[in-house]
Parts: sequence; C-alpha cells; structure tokens
Amino acid sequence: MTISTPPDREPAPSGDGHAGALDNLRPLVTIAALYGAGGSVIGPRVAARLGVAFMGREIPALAARRSGEPPEAVAEVAEGQRPRAERLTAALGRARIIGAAVARSSAEPLEATERRLRSCIEDFLADAATGGGVLLGHGGMVVLRSVPSALHVLLRGPQQERVRQAMILQGLDRRAAEERQRVEDRARIGYVRRAYGADGLDPCWYHLVLDSTALDRDDCVEQIAAAAHARARHPRPSPPI
Repeated sequence: MTISTPPDREPAPSGDGHAGALDNLRPLVTIAALYGAGGSVIGPRVAARLGVAFMGREIPALAARRSGEPPEAVAEVAEGQRPRAERLTAALGRARIIGAAVARSSAEPLEATERRLRSCIEDFLADAATGGGVLLGHGGMVVLRSVPSALHVLLRGPQQERVRQAMILQGLDRRAAEERQRVEDRARIGYVRRAYGADGLDPCWYHLVLDSTALDRDDCVEQIAAAAHARARHPRPSPPI
C-alpha cells in the first residue's frame, strides 16, 4: 500500500530567530512489540510525553467505524491468526449491516475478504498519521514506512525475561504467561508476514530497537521520545527494504 505524505513545509520562525521545527510536524511513532515487552505500557507513556494521541487495541474498532465495515470482522482479521472462513462469515453475519456485508463477502474468496478488511486498518493508520500520534501494532512500520517523519520502534527481549515481565504486569502465573507468549508472538509475527510478506523481527524495518526487559521503562520512554522529536525536526525517507 502506498501512503501519500504531505509536502514538507518551511518551519515557522520563532521569536528568537530559530526555526520552530516542532510546529512543522507532529511526532509520529509506530511501535511493534513482542508479548511481554511492555508495548501497551510504554506506548501510552510515549504519547503523553510527546503530547499526541495513543492508539492500540482500539484501532480495529475505529477503523471499522470509519469504513462502515463490521467491527467484528475487522477485529477477526486484526487478531493476527488467519481467520477461518466460518468465523469470518459469522463475524460478518453478526453485524448490523448484514445485507451488504454478507452479500459482498459471499461472492469473495476468503483471501480477498481478508485483504479488504485489512485495508480498513491501513487506511485508518494513514489518516491517523497526518496528525501525529503513537500507533501500536498492526504493521505500522510497513504501512507508514514512506512517511519521512515517522519513527519506527521495536520492543523486544529474551523470551523468559518477557514472560517474567508479563507475569508482573498482568498478574499471571508462569504457565499462563508462557502460553500467552507463545500465542501472541505467533499471531503478531504472523500478521505482518501474511499481510505484507515481511519479517516483523528484522531490525531493518526499525529506527530504534530496544530490549525493554533490560532497560527501565522510563528510560525506554525517554529514548523513544527523543528519537521521535529528532525525526520530526529532520524528516527523511526510510530506505527501501
């Protein structure tokens, strides 16, 4: 998917004669996070630090509302696992706009229906990017790679350290945390691979890769915020992969 970006503007002059660079572009950050790496904790704190909106789990619902697609069906695709035909059909059938949604989906192959629903999320991410923000997951580093001011971040860490951190953050026992780690990592990595043919763990997709199990969360927030401001001040295209 190609995202059109606004043309670079000359920064507005400030009272001391220096360019007011941050008036030009609002910071934009995409965060990909493995399970237990703390993306749902660090992301909102980065957004607060930057003074921009945070969007994470609510992205599929917001995308569905914007596009008019059934929220249950968009959420089914966004969960990361390849949706089974009967589940996707059921999700479409539960929607209030049953007539148009089901009639259209019944004439489409499952892959085409999945692509159409996933495009709702892509369009939403592209629109959200114009005002800046912190966007968690959903392949943002791929969808918004052509945005020169965007900072793309990966939060990761050793598997057992992420499990330990998830136990603390979510109040889980080890067995439950290990099971969620297995399912969630597979879903998140699989979504990017299936949707875009990309390896979401390849550091080439990111400007900043942090082991958020080894670094204090406050330090992670500060590093991401500083890098986001730098990208907003000096936007430049990311090289092709």
